[in-house]
Amino acid sequence: MADNKRRGEDAGDDRLDDEIVDDVADDDASGADEPVSRGGTATRSRARAESADSRPTTRSETGRVGVFGRIARFFREVVAELRKVIWPTRKELLTYTGVVVTFVAVMLTIVALLDYGFAKVVLFVFGNSD
Repeated sequence: MADNKRRGEDAGDDRLDDEIVDDVADDDASGADEPVSRGGTATRSRARAESADSRPTTRSETGRVGVFGRIARFFREVVAELRKVIWPTRKELLTYTGVVVTFVAVMLTIVALLDYGFAKVVLFVFGNSD
């Protein structure tokens, strides 16, 4: 039932699909011994088989690239990714920096006050060694 709702089908459509599948299975006499599959597993296995055939299976098919070629490719990819970045404007950068500095200052104050309070409690409980 949950699978049907996930696929956008309601109970009436599921019953209709069952009737259609049963009619097709009864009409086909040659496939009467084979069970009718409704899970879509054949599609998944076919997709896996097609994807396995599309990629090279051995290293010799891809060709070997030297160390300097890999380093050069790395830097080309880095530059390509940096071109995709949406850089903030000066105003946005100053706003973001102000927000971060303010947040860190508030958190630093909270931690410092908790540390001071716990230190006083510990000295009160265990006594001052002075």
